[in-house]
Amino acid sequence: MNFWTRVSRIIIKGRYLILLLIGLATYFLASQMQYMRFSYTEANLLPADHEINVQYDKFLDLFGEEGNVMIIGVKDSTIFTPEKFNNWNKLANQIDSFAEIDYTISIGDIQKLKRDDKEKKFVLEPLYETNPKTLEDVDKIKKDLFENLPFYDNILYNKESKSIQSVIYIKRDIVNTSKRRDLILGKFNSLVDKFEEDNNIKVHTSGMPYIRTMNAQNIIVEMRMFVALALGITALIFFFFFRSFRATFITLLVVSIGVVWAFGFIGWFRYEISVLMALIPPLIIVISVPNAIFLINKYQQEIKLHGNQAKSLQRVISKVGNATLMTNVTTASGFATFIFTKSQMLVEFGAMASINIIAVFFLALLIIPIIYSFLAVPKKKHLKHLDRRWMGTIVAWMENMVRNYRFTIYSATVILIIVSIIGIYQMKISGSIIDDMPKDKEFYSDILFFEEEFGGIMPLEILIDTKEPKGVMDLPTLKKIEKLNETIDEIPELSKSISVLNLVKYSKQAFYNGIPKYYQLPTNQDKNYILNYSKNSGSSNEMLNNFVDSTGQFARITTYMKDVGTTKMEGIEKRLESKIEKEFDLEKYDVSLTGKALVFLKGTKYLINNLVLSLSLAILLIAIFMAFMFRSFKMILISILPNILPLLLTAGLMGYLSIPLKPSTILVFSIAFGISVDDTIHFLAKYRQELQANKWRVKKSVYAALRETGVSMFYTSIVLFFGFLVFTISSFGGTKALGGLVSITLLFAMLSNLLLLPSLLLTLESKIANKQTLKEPTLPVLPIEDENGIE
Repeated sequence: MNFWTRVSRIIIKGRYLILLLIGLATYFLASQMQYMRFSYTEANLLPADHEINVQYDKFLDLFGEEGNVMIIGVKDSTIFTPEKFNNWNKLANQIDSFAEIDYTISIGDIQKLKRDDKEKKFVLEPLYETNPKTLEDVDKIKKDLFENLPFYDNILYNKESKSIQSVIYIKRDIVNTSKRRDLILGKFNSLVDKFEEDNNIKVHTSGMPYIRTMNAQNIIVEMRMFVALALGITALIFFFFFRSFRATFITLLVVSIGVVWAFGFIGWFRYEISVLMALIPPLIIVISVPNAIFLINKYQQEIKLHGNQAKSLQRVISKVGNATLMTNVTTASGFATFIFTKSQMLVEFGAMASINIIAVFFLALLIIPIIYSFLAVPKKKHLKHLDRRWMGTIVAWMENMVRNYRFTIYSATVILIIVSIIGIYQMKISGSIIDDMPKDKEFYSDILFFEEEFGGIMPLEILIDTKEPKGVMDLPTLKKIEKLNETIDEIPELSKSISVLNLVKYSKQAFYNGIPKYYQLPTNQDKNYILNYSKNSGSSNEMLNNFVDSTGQFARITTYMKDVGTTKMEGIEKRLESKIEKEFDLEKYDVSLTGKALVFLKGTKYLINNLVLSLSLAILLIAIFMAFMFRSFKMILISILPNILPLLLTAGLMGYLSIPLKPSTILVFSIAFGISVDDTIHFLAKYRQELQANKWRVKKSVYAALRETGVSMFYTSIVLFFGFLVFTISSFGGTKALGGLVSITLLFAMLSNLLLLPSLLLTLESKIANKQTLKEPTLPVLPIEDENGIE
């Protein structure tokens, strides 16, 4: 008695205990769902000890969290009327009163730097004392702002377009917590909406905390939608194929328990739900249905063959159990390779996907036979789909192609490979923080508004270490910073820079009684006078703390980036580094680029390199599984080729359709390869069984395997195709691309496994179809048929 026969008897005899254990496990995992939480930060794709992360952590230690800034902006000429102007400043004051807000900067908060000769210091005075009551009052403030205060240019206003903005700083200790979500989705959005309604002015809102919050809310909505759609569509397709409410209900029961387990595991491991993690539950639905198809299809085939329920149930487990286990192991291994990327987000995704795939296999293997053991034997009407004429026509077409048109199959394969390679050379690498965000949402159009009006919303920081206390305020250092600032201002993808230089220039302007033309660096002659005034000025020193650390050794230059891909970013980085090398003596200064925008873009490139390694590892792992199953190097090559071809076709298609290579799209290859190889395993397992039963006659074995597994492979491929196609309705670009590309790849994989694989077996029959080449597997994938009883 082989292993799987013993397993089948244990399952049927211990069915009550097994159902009880499944019930207890489901209850426990359902209780863990309360610990699920959504991610409140953007994913850091780099390992914690990566040089870019180390530099960023150093920056945060010196200047604190830089991703706590929100902005609201308007571009409407009517804002410069008394009522609306005062309401705009009132809005900022109301937001500033929230407990979660550190402080806000709006036009109403502007303090002009003034020279106080009596005290020999600079003092801050309000831009205006009382709220303007007439249009002339507003015009006076507007003129003073746009013409006399260049310090606030690109901070609070755009001189050319006359758009204005208010800057809101969330308290750093709550910016990455649920309190930020509650603030933004609650009273903040309500207040902004009310202002829009009362004043008939469109308010644009952005900043990384706001974008992350609205994005996370979108993830919650889409996750629920995908679970419902995946369940609905797979159930419909399943019912269309089997025409059995009973079979469909059993499958939905297995899948539903699998979804509860998926959510439960995420909560149990205390993982955060990101855009990627939100795909796990619907992904489990799509991947678990093929298990049910193979098990139920085999059960019905056995019932049709001999009508003995006990014998059929045991044969389902003993004949399909190991092959189905191996297909799930290979699928899980495709996801498990993400664990080796060293990216926390992908490690968690890979771990959850692989654990849940194995879990739903055991659920299907245990629940389906046990439930059928309580039910009556399927009637003839439930077995009609096995003789469906159109399905027979498809299988006959495949058999005819393999039998008579192998040259055509090989020619088409070669042509497709050549065309795909040409397409691959046209692929581009891309990636940005907002690249995959939903472009139909209002917060995305607001991002574009701030890119157009203020240069962007993604912070890029330059950290300057002068290597000596108070070295920042040395005039030679300030001149070097000015040269670097000039280069930043010349790059169209970057906003105007903000640094200590702005404050020093503003100090000189204030020293010369606010005359705008003196908004410039001090000369050696007036430097000491101005610095003496600054030393006595507590208020201006507070402003200085935003740009220089407490020791005066470190300075920051802040600019904001537009949505640029990795290629453009590399060009910007090289240009800045070239200027830094030219202006700063690297023995005296340590200058580094950092900020969330750079961390993400560097992470994208790092991740792509690691995912290529992950795909290679997936192919190697699956080759090892094949070796474990068939113990034949030639069989490994024959089984891998039909699954590499679909990946090439998809990569070529991405090149032709200008779909860039980025984290969300490169995931396609590992996922699709792990799933598509399942068909190969089922086909080769049946082929080996037929070889042994037919005394190593290849042709008869290939056609028999094609006829029996062709139906199940077709069913599962169609379910997977439409299951993944559900993701294409996502508003997230990455999720949409993932769904569409995986669907296409799996369709290619089905055709490759049903046409190219059997063709290769027939062509190479003399070299592989013998007991010496095709040795006995380490574990029997499928036992030899025994028509007299159970093995």
